[in-house]
Amino acid sequence: MKFLFDFFPILLFFIAYKLEGIFVATAVAIAASFLQVGLYWLKHRRFETSHLVTLVLIAVFGGLTLFLQDEAFIKWKPTVINWLFAAVFIGSQYIGKKTIVERMMGTSLTLPNFVWVRLNASWAIFFVALGFANWYVMANFDTDTWVNFKMFGMMGLTLIFLVAQGFYLTKYLQDELPEKAPRTEED
Repeated sequence: MKFLFDFFPILLFFIAYKLEGIFVATAVAIAASFLQVGLYWLKHRRFETSHLVTLVLIAVFGGLTLFLQDEAFIKWKPTVINWLFAAVFIGSQYIGKKTIVERMMGTSLTLPNFVWVRLNASWAIFFVALGFANWYVMANFDTDTWVNFKMFGMMGLTLIFLVAQGFYLTKYLQDELPEKAPRTEED
């Protein structure tokens, strides 16, 4: 359910673009991001950092897109946000005792420290690569292709990355189920 909630502004952007074009889609994405942050706060009484960062960037880049009637600004937003996330992941390796991946997932998974570091680095590399992929598509293709890449290409790449990460993690996950006591003749 969280995935759908996080995906909500992108889906509305895509639908609005297909129906009305980039400028209406940009306005819809801005409104959807404000709604997303507001609904999350009403339910949890706190903000999620990734939602706030996305909201600020969509408001700035989307606002510039609408004000200047130049779609280049909204196209830059995915690159900037992915590179900012990469910077946070890289920075977390040097600030604090745990990487950001371990802070986010450490309560659910028990992994050796070097795996957390590798996992964190792989996320940073992934975000840098995704930023470059967006930049390449926006610089070399039309807006229709960019919107389709943003909707399907970036999501597809993310799913492939998550599956590959899952395969990598399986060899390090510790069996957390309690062992059964050996059977005795009385059983």
